[in-house]
Amino acid sequence: MRRGATEDLVAKLADYEQSDLPAPTRAALRFADALWRDPRAVDAAAMADLRAHFSDDQILDLGMTVAFFSGWQRFIEAFGIVPDRWADGSSSPFRALSPDERGERSNP
Repeated sequence: MRRGATEDLVAKLADYEQSDLPAPTRAALRFADALWRDPRAVDAAAMADLRAHFSDDQILDLGMTVAFFSGWQRFIEAFGIVPDRWADGSSSPFRALSPDERGERSNP
């Protein structure tokens, strides 16, 4: 079994509400967005949406995971932490791919 996100999945995440992702996935993403943007948005309606797809234990796990990663991101930004290979001048892994690397043909 291959793990990781496919290009198709990443593209769907940009507009997950309009995507064909499963309803539980969309509910989890709404919850993650609300926790990240404005935790007060996790109201009774948001909890009902989650409970339609997840148990209380699963909601707790999801919330702790979102809280950990959003907190970690804020921590590393606050302290300017970057991977060693970026600090030593190595190239970033987040570079734009060429059309050939994306499997596209160049238009002459």
